[in-house]
Amino acid sequence: MANPNYAFEKRQKEIAKKKKKEAKRLQKAGVDDSDQQGVRPTSENDDKAT
Repeated sequence: MANPNYAFEKRQKEIAKKKKKEAKRLQKAGVDDSDQQGVRPTSENDDKAT
């Protein structure tokens, strides 16, 4: 039987905790996820010449 990899599990928990904390910080700052990445949604008519 294989031994459990506790270091991997611990690292995954730390990453999840950090991600959750960052999301909470951004929510308190009033920024949603789409603003964080700097992605602006575009409509279909933006690329067409008028």
